[in-house]
Amino acid sequence: MIQTAKFIGAFPKTDDCPKTDFAEFAFIGRSNVGKSSLINLITNRKDLAKVSKTPGKTQTINFFLIDESWHLVDLPGYGYARVSKSTREVFSKMIKYYITHREQLLNVFVLIDCTISPQKIDIEFINWLGEMRIPFSIVFTKSDKDKALAIQKNIKQFKAKMLETWTSLPNCIVTSSEKNRGNKEIMEFIKNCMNNIENETTD
Repeated sequence: MIQTAKFIGAFPKTDDCPKTDFAEFAFIGRSNVGKSSLINLITNRKDLAKVSKTPGKTQTINFFLIDESWHLVDLPGYGYARVSKSTREVFSKMIKYYITHREQLLNVFVLIDCTISPQKIDIEFINWLGEMRIPFSIVFTKSDKDKALAIQKNIKQFKAKMLETWTSLPNCIVTSSEKNRGNKEIMEFIKNCMNNIENETTD
């Protein structure tokens, strides 16, 4: 369980982000996917990340220092239609530059809304991560929002869609901010990643 979680700052560019050796774990997804709620869930804080009813609220790279040992990074959502095309392009460049240039980044958690059928923009982003050889995990959100059978169907369809281009699936975690589901699995995954890095540096 996380003991301390502190907001470090909001940065408009990767070059402005904290210059430390702390490992980083980034969270990203389409606008309104439930990212802030999930961050609050896994950090056991009610308002560490500001939950907004307005999609596209996150417009900077937001850093949180966790247990004085690693950074949780909240990235802007992608695909928000109500902002201008030029603004979307700025967000896209910001996100892609951070992901491909941040050496401390150990894993990207891609959040997928499991109350809806697979979305092309999510698949395209995941495929891009694969092309860039970026380690990532799939986090299905809002599993409390619909009937269980519908959730299972959407998750199954999403995995099937991925397997059209992938030979195997990445780590997948089903979460619910309202039902406190999936946070332990996320934290266990992060802990394992941290341990693996420590083992590599001591070998």
